[in-house]
Amino acid sequence: MRSPQLTDVKGAWRYLAALGVVMAATLVAELLYRVLETTRLSMIFLAGVLVAAVWLGSGPAYLAAAAAFLIYNFYLVDPRFTLTFGSPEEAIVLVVFLIVAMLTGSLAGRVRDEARRAQDRARTTQALLEASRAFGASIDEEAVRERLATHLAEAAKGEAVIWDGSRAFTHPRGRNLPADLISDVEALEAAAPPDGVMTIVGGDWRARPLRAGGERLGVAAWRALSPQAPEAEAASLVDVLIDLGAGAIVRARLSEGQAEIQALARTEQLRNALLSSISHDLRTPLAAILASASSLKEFGDQFPPDVRDDLLATITEEAERLNLFVANLLDMTRLEGGALRVEAGPFSVREVIDRLTARLARRLGARRLVTKMADGGLIARGDPVLLEQALGNVLENAIRFSPDGSEILLTVHGGDRVEIEVTDAGPGVPEAELDLIFEKFFRSPQALKHSQGTGLGLSIARGLTEAMGGAVHARPRADARGLVVALRLPGEETP
Repeated sequence: MRSPQLTDVKGAWRYLAALGVVMAATLVAELLYRVLETTRLSMIFLAGVLVAAVWLGSGPAYLAAAAAFLIYNFYLVDPRFTLTFGSPEEAIVLVVFLIVAMLTGSLAGRVRDEARRAQDRARTTQALLEASRAFGASIDEEAVRERLATHLAEAAKGEAVIWDGSRAFTHPRGRNLPADLISDVEALEAAAPPDGVMTIVGGDWRARPLRAGGERLGVAAWRALSPQAPEAEAASLVDVLIDLGAGAIVRARLSEGQAEIQALARTEQLRNALLSSISHDLRTPLAAILASASSLKEFGDQFPPDVRDDLLATITEEAERLNLFVANLLDMTRLEGGALRVEAGPFSVREVIDRLTARLARRLGARRLVTKMADGGLIARGDPVLLEQALGNVLENAIRFSPDGSEILLTVHGGDRVEIEVTDAGPGVPEAELDLIFEKFFRSPQALKHSQGTGLGLSIARGLTEAMGGAVHARPRADARGLVVALRLPGEETP
């Protein structure tokens, strides 16, 4: 690596152009030599100096003024083709001409230079504004590095890459980078030079460390695609962009860290809520089982047969409830872990519903389950075991929220898609929460008032149904009381 040599290679053509303007003025003066007086021909040269100043700037204007003075004296003023003065008056005229030309060129050149600098500053300000907006809109560190590389390439009128210090380069063009550039940038990062020091790497690439608050963030490298080095204004823009990008990277890291902290806090909050809910759902059936079992053990011989049967039924129901709860937890684990196996094929929906209604008969209690199925085989494509689990969760949810003496309606429609609807008589769900009820652990305030639970049942039902290529959705009942949950599965033509 070597130190940079920055020279203004653009200057040469500007001075040559200034001499060209003077030569053009000389040709015009020659054409008008026999028409105008010599003193009036000086205006042509002054016009040429003014053109050079406005077009090329102060430096070329000074050269144009000096060249115009010499050519005007040598070529047009008597005695011609000499640099001597014919009289003191001519000497005064020529000196005045030189002074006026210099002043004109200087003033016009300064105006031009100031206008050019104002334009450059406006472009720089606009570029910085766009870069700041782009950095502010970046959602993560990788996006910041990509946008920094893009804006650096635009500022340098070439291309740019960002080395993150550990993993890889960010390069908008996506092409392979020279091996010497990679090795030089890695060496520069390892050397840890002071902030703001620019180094030549990889032949014609310039590089600068990315630093913010003393933290090493990588290396920015760029190069112009033209052989000319960037102007001072462009170099300054590059420096500011690098500093802005470094600050944006730090902010992105802080934002990502804050998001992780918030996610951990939400996870911890969810874990505590889940543990609380699980402990309640485990204690409730266990308490009922223990109470019934202990009663049978101590007073079984004293109880009449119908009381013993009720206690045994309580033990059975609560054990089934506990088994369903554990099964839901296992199902959710399989769904999230991608371990769910779907044995897809045609099956009879009627047979699945018959098994399920028989299993849930005792859970209904004082509620009535009314089943309405269309005529025909009602053949669906999917996994009957998974459908029984999914539909069982939906029916368990309907039983939990429907009051005693109410009616739960189970309707099945056939066709290209088999649709199973479960309509309960519960408190219903607000319109804004119809999609949320299928999220894990979500329980609406209304649900908390009527029943306890983990909020996993409908989420598992959706996951199992979607795993079979189906879909689940919910809608309010037509009479605005209760909820309708519909499961759709691909249908199969009956042979």
